[in-house]
Amino acid sequence: MSDRLKKLSDAGVSIWLDDLSRERIETGNLASLVEEKSVVGVTTNPTIFAAAIANGERYDEQVAQLVDKGESVDRVIFELTTEDVRNACDILQPVAERTAYDGRVSIEVEPDLANDTEATIASARALWAAVDRPNALIKIPATKEGLPAITAAIAEGISVNVTLIFGKVRYQEVMDAYLSGLEQARDAGLDLGRINSVASFFVSRVDTEVDARLEKIGSDEALDLRGKAAVANARVAYAAYEEVIASDRWKLLAESGANPQRPLWASTGVKNPDYSDTLYVTDLVVRDTVNTMPEKTLDAFADHGDLQGDQVTGKSGEAQAVFDQLAGVGIDFEDVLVVLETEGVDKFKKSWAELVETVKGQMDKAAQA
Repeated sequence: MSDRLKKLSDAGVSIWLDDLSRERIETGNLASLVEEKSVVGVTTNPTIFAAAIANGERYDEQVAQLVDKGESVDRVIFELTTEDVRNACDILQPVAERTAYDGRVSIEVEPDLANDTEATIASARALWAAVDRPNALIKIPATKEGLPAITAAIAEGISVNVTLIFGKVRYQEVMDAYLSGLEQARDAGLDLGRINSVASFFVSRVDTEVDARLEKIGSDEALDLRGKAAVANARVAYAAYEEVIASDRWKLLAESGANPQRPLWASTGVKNPDYSDTLYVTDLVVRDTVNTMPEKTLDAFADHGDLQGDQVTGKSGEAQAVFDQLAGVGIDFEDVLVVLETEGVDKFKKSWAELVETVKGQMDKAAQA
């Protein structure tokens, strides 16, 4: 087993793989990552599935069967992806049984529904029923329209991975949506211990956007702030999480058996080659969090990751000082967050379109065979 990854896990960081394919499942690769690299969860998205389906023949038989039945491309996508997530959930089930909150596998509602509350709820219900595994998580974006969908899903006992969170205020709204859903579930007599959730706070994209603006400003003071916004933003978010966990509202739910909605650091692959390739792992170590990593980042940390203990608790003041400096050189961080959420939804929609095109191509090949 990787010593560095084990130490990261022992520090209270749950390591989730940001990738899934039928090849990983059927070759035993995913099981090996669980055994050898401390992986205790999996996240997926349409781009991940598009790559898996385009690059592997393991989907061909199922695609052919669905084409023979006359299924639509949307239905084929639904069947292929829920099959993979169901099987991954089975591989991770022993982890779910031995840990409080891990062993989870996420699958995303259709990104085109990000601004449609009722359609998002319907998609979440359909995915939850199709995967039919207690350790699944349904990914719902943290758009304004997504917030009531989060509450509704949790209230029905559907476990949720809230995705596309960029800023503290929206994150606070996400936590409120989760608690509201738990309160409704409790009042309806549901077992709160069966409901799980994580809140996916995006990291690297913040530096990408802020750094570009700092470089445009170009002063020495501005350039010195590059690579600092994302970690500061996450540390401020964690402080907001601590406030909620300390609240009387949460304590009442915890007494009823509720699970905390852990912060999940998403988008932790480093995009700037000038930065350490483990930056968003090393600098965000804190207990009771999740770090979901592409395999490249996972391997980088296993090879040379530097574990320096808790890098988050008690650092919100330091993080706020970074935001004060950013404002001082002319960075409008609220505008950064608006741009990131808008781009995030657009990227999700484009990745879905990419998945549709990929599956259409596979269906055409199957029809001609």
